[in-house]
Amino acid sequence: MRKLGVLVTVLLIAGSAFAGVTANDDTCDIASNAPAATLLLPYFEVDFKSPPATARTTLFTIVNTSALPQIAHVVVWTDWSFPAVGFNLFLTGYGVAGINLYDVFARGFIAPGSGSQPMPTDANPNITSVDHCGNPGSLSAALLTDLQSIFTTGRGTGAAVPCTAQVGGVHSNAVGYVTIDVAPACHNSLPNEPGYFSLILFDNVLIGDYQDVNPNQVIGNFAGGNPLVPIRAIPEGGPSGSIAGTNLPYTFYDRYTAGIMPRTIDRRQPLPATWAARFISGGTGAFNTNFKIWREGFTIGACAGAGIRASSNSNLAIAAVARFDEHENATILSYPGGVCCIPGPPGTPGAFSISAANPTIFPPFSTSGDVGGWMYFNLNNNNTAGTYSVARAGFFPPGVTRPSQNWVIVSMFAEGRYSADFNAAWLGNGCSRAAPYSGTNENP
Repeated sequence: MRKLGVLVTVLLIAGSAFAGVTANDDTCDIASNAPAATLLLPYFEVDFKSPPATARTTLFTIVNTSALPQIAHVVVWTDWSFPAVGFNLFLTGYGVAGINLYDVFARGFIAPGSGSQPMPTDANPNITSVDHCGNPGSLSAALLTDLQSIFTTGRGTGAAVPCTAQVGGVHSNAVGYVTIDVAPACHNSLPNEPGYFSLILFDNVLIGDYQDVNPNQVIGNFAGGNPLVPIRAIPEGGPSGSIAGTNLPYTFYDRYTAGIMPRTIDRRQPLPATWAARFISGGTGAFNTNFKIWREGFTIGACAGAGIRASSNSNLAIAAVARFDEHENATILSYPGGVCCIPGPPGTPGAFSISAANPTIFPPFSTSGDVGGWMYFNLNNNNTAGTYSVARAGFFPPGVTRPSQNWVIVSMFAEGRYSADFNAAWLGNGCSRAAPYSGTNENP
């Protein structure tokens, strides 16, 4: 059986997917794998307590596609969107830098062996300084201890990361996400700190990829990989701090730029809210599917402060979820107030991995016996901080809340031997208005 409310919702979303989009570079459409000014690793997981031969880890690589040297500023975030640490990678023209997050969390090493000698600043007119741009080196013992604690218990000692509040979830492995921005200099600023957006550049020159490796033959023995999410600057080019108009209605860093003029100072493309994701859970091939999901939080992820704390990003509502089997039967969860929450910490945080068969947050399987199908996600968290008092570039009328940003990766694995990661299909881009609720809350 099919539920008309869900089908109408999906059609409405598909019909509005390209609302307000213009051609070529001046667009909210996220390219499948194009050079960009910001890269996003939506989810990572690292077992830093086990030996390398059995430890799950995430590796990622950054490539400079231009002939000019570039500086990549890397920020590692908890699953509650707290920016715990940042470091810089100097990339020569056409240079490559690789990071194994096991090295970071288990050994305190950042890109060991990279450290290419920086070229003169005049090689790239937008680079203002190459001071402190050598090999990132090693983390101090105090910082390594704090990071290990923050990314597993959610709290640090305060000795190196100046915060002792709960800023992440509790899990046995380190879990979070990563952003990489093109920068004019090597610096230690973080996106939730004043002045960060005078320390980014707008050249679309970076590409990257990640590998999620689980070599443990008992609970894994598989690996998957995918491109990093490319988030382009529109328009591109210009020195740091340059103020260029953009046709984007809002930007990727929108929640961090409130109070800055213009609020779209970062010029980064916004990400979609609605998705279609394939799944297989069971069957003769013993397939399983996890969804690795990045979600825009409510707040800037600060350590403390009313209304801005990272803990506000621990339980993010979901507007609607529908499961379709291979015979078009649908089971549905849809609430005007959102679907919330996975019981217990960390709830529905800013970065998490979850089984497609999860019975708490996802609708039940149909009675057809199908083990495969696809999932429709409306991941809008209804964040009222995205409500603007004036219309934004003709996309959102005054008082209308923009949809929140998200990214979904489908991770399929089987028999402890096979695995594949790929992006789910977005059903609207960052310029699409919020999808309507179906108003349906029942199973077929």
